[in-house]
Amino acid sequence: MRNSPIRVLIVDDDYRVAGIHAAFVGRVDGFVAIGAANSASTAVELVDRLRPHVILLDIYLPDRDGLSLMRALAERSDPPDFIAITAARDVSTVRTAMQLGAVHYLVKPFRFADLRDRLLSYADLRQRIATLEIGDARQEDVDELFGMLRRRTVPKIPVPSKGHSAPTLELVRNAVAAAPGEVSAVEVAAAVGVSRATAQRYLRYLADHGLLRLQLRYGATGRPEHRYFPAT
Repeated sequence: MRNSPIRVLIVDDDYRVAGIHAAFVGRVDGFVAIGAANSASTAVELVDRLRPHVILLDIYLPDRDGLSLMRALAERSDPPDFIAITAARDVSTVRTAMQLGAVHYLVKPFRFADLRDRLLSYADLRQRIATLEIGDARQEDVDELFGMLRRRTVPKIPVPSKGHSAPTLELVRNAVAAAPGEVSAVEVAAAVGVSRATAQRYLRYLADHGLLRLQLRYGATGRPEHRYFPAT
């Protein structure tokens, strides 16, 4: 257990996604979500006030792209670290994020386990750096530090079939992952902002692809209730 939690700021243009990511962070031991921003300008204000250790940064923001925000914050005397979390898949964006010092690049949509693994590898890196003596690092120390950011890969969400959108699939799956226990289609619909029928359709799709688990809850009478929970 670490002495003090790692402070995480979430920056995403969609407040629903930001809330889900904050819930994810809260489930990882040693981390705390200290705030969320839906624009670059608000992100700068929160960085000044809250001093996060790491920012979960979306590339697509309404007032400024995330890469330019990363560049500006990285030039500060005590900059935060960055984990890019975005739908941007083009190689140019990925390369620029790497050049600017992003410790991870997580492509949407993703599972809670994807983010958890990257947060834990980042925590391990911070802890290892803190234990190194002040002065020059040996080559084996450098190799170890870079290697600590490499973690196992986890399955990604399948390419959506006709009638399903990737953003909605991500919201539905993340809503289930962020819940404290099993959830119903009604609860997911309320969390995501879609109809019950739409939530049920997406939940069934994710369950059919092994990304969610389905459990039937039987009451005294009537049909059993469908309850969903993460596959991992």
